[in-house]
Amino acid sequence: MQLETITSISTPNGEGAIGIVRLSGIDALAIADVLYRGKKQLAEVDSHTINYGHIVDPTTDEVIEEVMVAVMRAPRTYTREDIVEINCHGGIHTINRVLQLTLNHGARLAEPGEFTKRAFLNGRIDLSQAESVMDFIRAKTTQASKVAAGQMQGRLKSYIEDLRQRILNILAQVEVNIDYPEYDDVEEATTAFLLDEAKKVLVDIDDLLKDASQGRILREGLPTAIVGKPNVGKSSLLNYLVQDNKAIVTEIAGTTRDILEEYVNVGGIPLKLIDTAGIRDTDDIVEKIGVERSRAAIGSAALILYVMNYNDTLSTDDIEILESLARDDRQVIIVLNKTDLEQNMDLEALQSYGMPIVETSILHEAGLKQLEDEIAQLFFSGTVENADSTYVSNNRHIHLLEQSRSAIGDAIRSAEMDVPIDIVQIDLVKTWELLGEVIGEDVSEQLIDQLFSQFCLGK
Repeated sequence: MQLETITSISTPNGEGAIGIVRLSGIDALAIADVLYRGKKQLAEVDSHTINYGHIVDPTTDEVIEEVMVAVMRAPRTYTREDIVEINCHGGIHTINRVLQLTLNHGARLAEPGEFTKRAFLNGRIDLSQAESVMDFIRAKTTQASKVAAGQMQGRLKSYIEDLRQRILNILAQVEVNIDYPEYDDVEEATTAFLLDEAKKVLVDIDDLLKDASQGRILREGLPTAIVGKPNVGKSSLLNYLVQDNKAIVTEIAGTTRDILEEYVNVGGIPLKLIDTAGIRDTDDIVEKIGVERSRAAIGSAALILYVMNYNDTLSTDDIEILESLARDDRQVIIVLNKTDLEQNMDLEALQSYGMPIVETSILHEAGLKQLEDEIAQLFFSGTVENADSTYVSNNRHIHLLEQSRSAIGDAIRSAEMDVPIDIVQIDLVKTWELLGEVIGEDVSEQLIDQLFSQFCLGK
């Protein structure tokens, strides 16, 4: 059954140099041809060409836009349907008029992510590739873009398909044992083969999950709280990393009253930076609320940059906070700021907490490269640049892989306990099915609708 022809603006809202109205479907060329005036009708031009002309309202003959129209015929298109892209000037009013004309002449407004959904439904990409499209759009660092690009090219798909094929090979051997149960040597050989191959598959699933935390950081950003007492340089550190004066910096303690959040690229790692109010006892009601929010931010952060003053002595508040952080599982880096001033901080006492210490002078931009290196060391073993890695970053993928690991682990344990081979087969089939869900095999229509609803319009 042919799907309706859909249309949408595929460029961001607002004024710009260019705006694109995209159509996809069996009537895409016919609808565009009604509106287009050029040397040739679009039905007559070659596929994958761009053509100069005008968009005209056929009911009034009014020229709406001067355009370049890209024509791409199925199946060599993003959706595997006929696609027309009308490149307009980037004015909000005229591009909306062009969109309305396509709607008036038979197209339907596309739902969020519907172009990519059609690419999936028409077999051009698998579900993991479709999900990586939005990861690519939302990528905040070069490395995050590389990971998403690898997924779009089918790196994870190939990895999962290889695992599934190896499980099918195991199942084929199991079937031999089921068909010829009278031969003891066949049963022993089949069990030995199953255990050997299943353990290899388990190792490969573990390898994928081992880097999942890194992939999730590259995809979503590393929640990072900048905390410390007032006036130690927290907001200055945020402003330096953001390369903008996002936070007010004064010599007056307690200037920061609320939580500030910014995404920054630190050595290829996207940090979701949270600048907090200085932690101290205060009678100011508004500042007190900010301090409470700061303590809550510490609880939600994966990385804590605890900023201290090189010129201060170690206070009771510092000791209390450091002892609390030392008992926690999260990563903490002590940023010892204002090294351009006289040293009063007891470095040996700080080192006793076992946390990395980076000495900085944010005023003179000293020590900040060492801070980037320390973050990379904690979360990426010192390097983020590994373009060939197959990172798993999607929570849905991680959950399915964890279930797959559990299922094949059950199969291995059952085989080692000499459970009948046809019972072991059940867990192997379950593993195969769970891996298939990662790339979109046998997933529900409800799940597909939910996933693509998170996409932006026009993609």
